Amino acid sequence: MNVQKNDQKRKVRLILRYQWMIRNLPFFLFLAFLAVLYIYNGHYADRVVRDIGKTGRELKELKYEYKSLKSEVMFRSKQSELAKAVEPFGLKELSLPPMVLDDSSITASK
Repeated sequence: MNVQKNDQKRKVRLILRYQWMIRNLPFFLFLAFLAVLYIYNGHYADRVVRDIGKTGRELKELKYEYKSLKSEVMFRSKQSELAKAVEPFGLKELSLPPMVLDDSSITASK
């Protein structure tokens, strides 16, 4: 008889555990959802950090390119460099100042 009581108690406990699990199933699903969300957030943060680093390296490279191009333009726009660049076309620097031409019709009407 003792065996039957123990067997019945085990069945009752098993049923109570099963019912407890069924009752708490929404909570377990909620915890699983939070775990998935936490993992996704970690991966997303890693991706954002990698993108920020990549953008920073690209920005640094573009700054160097800008500075080198700017210095080259400044060098080529000097008067002596311009004179060297147009010399093959037969153009030379003026040794005399430019002449100012006056319109005779405007000076006669004054």
